[in-house]
Amino acid sequence: MGNTTSCCVSSSPKLRRNAHSRLESYRPEPELSREDTGCNLQHISDRENIDDLNMEFNPSDHPRASTIFLSKSQTDVREKRKSLYINHHPPGQLRRKYSSCSTIFLDDSTVSQPNLKYTIKCVALAIYYHIKNRDTDGRMLLDIFDENLHPLSKSEVPPDYDKHDPEQKQIYRFVRTLFSAAQLTAECAIVTLVYLERLLTYAEIDICPANWKRIVLGAILLASKVWDDQAVWNVDYCQILKDITVEDMNELERQFLELLQFNINVPSSVYAKYYFDLRSLAEANNLSFPLEPLSRERAYKLEAISRLCEDKYKDFRKSTKKRSVSADNLTVVRWSPAIIS
Repeated sequence: MGNTTSCCVSSSPKLRRNAHSRLESYRPEPELSREDTGCNLQHISDRENIDDLNMEFNPSDHPRASTIFLSKSQTDVREKRKSLYINHHPPGQLRRKYSSCSTIFLDDSTVSQPNLKYTIKCVALAIYYHIKNRDTDGRMLLDIFDENLHPLSKSEVPPDYDKHDPEQKQIYRFVRTLFSAAQLTAECAIVTLVYLERLLTYAEIDICPANWKRIVLGAILLASKVWDDQAVWNVDYCQILKDITVEDMNELERQFLELLQFNINVPSSVYAKYYFDLRSLAEANNLSFPLEPLSRERAYKLEAISRLCEDKYKDFRKSTKKRSVSADNLTVVRWSPAIIS
């Protein structure tokens, strides 16, 4: 019982695995370097994070990566601010409303229920910056998106159709027409922008005057089927765009999916990132969402929603509540001497 060897045996897993071997005193083995072991395994801190490497190139997949449209708009926004500063013009409109002690101004757009009209305007503005600040490195133009090869109308395509960038209003009218006729939601517009940037990243193409309509149409077509429960059929889009065939719509959808590598998943974190980046884009371009004073009815609704969320997470907060307490909350029992007469 008092043998030191038996004590070492019980604490040494190496000797415990071989119970029939000769018992020897435990000697600590010298540490071997990675080169001596021959396996040369990387330490966990030395390994490169694949997600961090691809984050820069896949903003539509990673919530922490910056959106492409917001980075492309920075140059124009800086130029606008510089011009306003030089010409001594105040940035923004003087009609902007501010909350006070008696009145609170809120817009009716939230991440779960965005404002349809202004969301489409923001998406059209993002597409405009994509086209205007596109890369001029001679990227290929896929035939399926070429409007000259697959026109959306029977009218003759002008010879310089690929030379003039569309205005923001033209893009907005095109997107608004499709959303109004198909009765699509504002969330679908955000998913459309996610698919558009994912296409540009995966296929390594640029959106330009020659292909922007068909790229936007393919993104809307796919987003409406993924997001809405009652999706619009391809033949329904042929009723909106009178001169396009169902076969062309089917082929556009098929090649769009192949270029996306059938990755149509949009995480909630990515969706929220695009929503708030669109709001930042609108604020930088003086495209503010309409503000309305907080009414009594809406205040009651907000209060009801907050109570519902509070009841929902009440049990969760109880389960995660810390068991430790501070010394300030401790009650010390004091003993007082008793006088027995």
